[in-house]
Amino acid sequence: MNELPNKGLLPEGLRDVLPPDAAFEAEVTSGLMACFAGHGYERVKPPLIEFEKSLLSGVGEATARDTFRLMDPVSQHMMGVRPDMTVQVARIAATRLSQAPRPLRLCYAGQVLRARGNQIQPERQLGQAGAELIGSPAAAADVEVVRLAVEALDGVGIEEITVDLNMPTLIAALMDDLELDEAAADALRAALDRKDAAAVAAAGGEAAEILQHLLGVAGPADNALAAIENLALPAGAARERDALLETARLIAGELSDIRLTVDPVETRGFEYHCGVTFTLFARSERGELGWGGRYTVDRGDGGKDVAEPATGFTLFMGAVMGALPGPQPANRVYLPFGTPPATTAGLRGEGWVVVGGLEEVADICTEAQRMNCPYVLQDDDVVAVDKLS
Repeated sequence: MNELPNKGLLPEGLRDVLPPDAAFEAEVTSGLMACFAGHGYERVKPPLIEFEKSLLSGVGEATARDTFRLMDPVSQHMMGVRPDMTVQVARIAATRLSQAPRPLRLCYAGQVLRARGNQIQPERQLGQAGAELIGSPAAAADVEVVRLAVEALDGVGIEEITVDLNMPTLIAALMDDLELDEAAADALRAALDRKDAAAVAAAGGEAAEILQHLLGVAGPADNALAAIENLALPAGAARERDALLETARLIAGELSDIRLTVDPVETRGFEYHCGVTFTLFARSERGELGWGGRYTVDRGDGGKDVAEPATGFTLFMGAVMGALPGPQPANRVYLPFGTPPATTAGLRGEGWVVVGGLEEVADICTEAQRMNCPYVLQDDDVVAVDKLS
């Protein structure tokens, strides 16, 4: 018989979050959600598991490879554990809230599970918090969600935020305009994902020439937007470029104190997006804090499928927490056994975290230190342990 595994051993990509980090993450998430609510975004709470057919329809198709599947023992239908919450919010908007006034503003926070991690993000269980604005095609909607994301991150203490604007549809439109075959288009996309200018140049032709220029203009928004505007593009790609210019300049005007960059060839992570997208960074964190942008919600009206415009963003709580300095030590005070409940309540009302003794101890200071309490209650006064030692 095989020996039982170590009970502390978890599957790859999963981990326990321990004190005080778990409480700190909950506090930060609460701060983000309060910011969303203050701007009129109402919270929804989708289920952790859904039927595979609904979870992977519409914008959810792009998440199929990340979805952990299992059989429902009740219905005998395949189910999927959500790998992303945006697709669930889109489903809610298209079904249960289909008759709600537009634009519809929704927000959410919760855990997602992915079938596999990657080198950049090996975690498979991730915390997410985000907001979606559904039903408006206006560029002002894009500006609102970018501003909201920046304000929420700033509100929880993240500094030096950078917003990187992208337009994944620009590359698709360019390849359609130039009628590239599937193999050539896939090779160029792979080279762009690696930011491999040499591989792009080796492909040759008009597409390679234009893509080399687009690779070269990525950087601070002022310079990048001017260079993109002056670039000669085929009609379809030019329309996508003009949409990017309009939205980017509106965002730059609204967020003049934020570092704004543009990368017109970035498409990774934006598989279901269909317009201007953005990625959020901070100097204190190597990876992305989150991303978002334009997509469509398939809404059935009168038996007809209607593509409803939407935009929003998702923040990755692991990266958000990594960008913060960490939890501050709590003002914990150890209360000797027998402390009256009224005294305990009074201290809690003053903001102390109280840890009550469950039995008499010989040395109250030693016990307080063992319980990670830098203070003790002595003669009805809170006193620092190091002053008594």
